[in-house]
Amino acid sequence: MKKPGWIDDFKKFIMRGNVLDMAVGVVIGGAFTAIVTGVVNSIINPIITLISGHTDFSSVSIGIFPIGELISAIINFLLIAFVVFWMVRLINKASDKLHKKEEAEPEVPAGPSNEEKLLMEIRDLLKEQNK
Repeated sequence: MKKPGWIDDFKKFIMRGNVLDMAVGVVIGGAFTAIVTGVVNSIINPIITLISGHTDFSSVSIGIFPIGELISAIINFLLIAFVVFWMVRLINKASDKLHKKEEAEPEVPAGPSNEEKLLMEIRDLLKEQNK
């Protein structure tokens, strides 16, 4: 029984590097989301509660339109974006410092070893003899 041609196409698609990179990004993104959510819930939201007295906007409405959940979603989005911005900024600064250290310490090329020096002397002597 002949297998359909799309199966091979699907295998090629799955094994592409960018699909694997995307899968790794999704997994890392999920883990990063937990960190950001923890920072927002444990640090940022309590600060907002201290300042405003509450963080529950579910009862806010304009006429017949209950917009409290929308307000909460917008505030949470902005807070999460703010935390992600600062985390990425700190990571980039740390990465830049690491790369600057690597650039500041250029590798000094090693000189020829004793064996190489001896071989060069032998080569030079052979050249003189052949002249």
